[in-house]
Amino acid sequence: MAETGSKSHGRLSVRLSAQPRDLLADREVAGGWTAQIITLFPEAFPGILGLSLTGKALNDGLWNLRTYPLREFGEGKHRNVDDTPAGGGAGMVIRADVMARAIEAARADATGQALPIVYMSPRGKPLTQARARELAQGPGLTLICGRFEGVDERVLDAYGIEEISIGDYVLTGGELAAQVLIDTTVRLIPRVLGNQDSLAEESFSDGLLEHPQYTKPAQWEGRAIPEVLLSGNHAAIANWRSEEAVRLTKERRPDLWRAYQDRKSGMDPTKDRQLSGASDQSRSYREQTED
Repeated sequence: MAETGSKSHGRLSVRLSAQPRDLLADREVAGGWTAQIITLFPEAFPGILGLSLTGKALNDGLWNLRTYPLREFGEGKHRNVDDTPAGGGAGMVIRADVMARAIEAARADATGQALPIVYMSPRGKPLTQARARELAQGPGLTLICGRFEGVDERVLDAYGIEEISIGDYVLTGGELAAQVLIDTTVRLIPRVLGNQDSLAEESFSDGLLEHPQYTKPAQWEGRAIPEVLLSGNHAAIANWRSEEAVRLTKERRPDLWRAYQDRKSGMDPTKDRQLSGASDQSRSYREQTED
């Protein structure tokens, strides 16, 4: 098998060499938060992550990006990475042995750090701001971008891989989902955002949706900026923003509002849902009995 390995993206390290090389290689800063991406399409990275604040942070060495082309770990002359589903059915499934080789290569590059492994999957737990914050506080992660009908379940079980979903819909592959997860995590790393105070004010920072935002001009198409925002009264502005955050959360995300209320009252939201489910079952039983 030909030599396999990763491609790194980050700060440029210059050294003399008689051989031409990819200028994106060897651009990594030791100790930085690291995203390792196992994908059939390494050319998709950094993609949007190479632009704006995340791109600047990548070049400044605040985080590192490595890609592992899955095809390089494939079987046979044609580097096959998939096969037909056991039991029949449409599509193809990524092989466990192929994925395991890619995971082991990523592990070897992690220099002793136990990076969590995440598989972007529509059946995974929903990505939340809280989970992104947890990941940002760690050394990084290894991300698996699926294709076809998914990945052989055995490799997910063998490595204890966490499955995360970015929504109740299906994409053609996990690359876009991986970029979403990386973006929402990297921006929480200190010094990535120019103004860290914005993290405390945005949606989900305290369990509520963010209040509406306005800027100049004061009048546009007959619509005015709320007077309180132009009053200079900081206490009144803070109160208005708080009330608007509550209003929007109640209207648009009643699930978030219930969880927010549960946290404020000290109740475990999971337990509350279990109790609610038990009540529903009890009510259903009573209705059947009465009938």
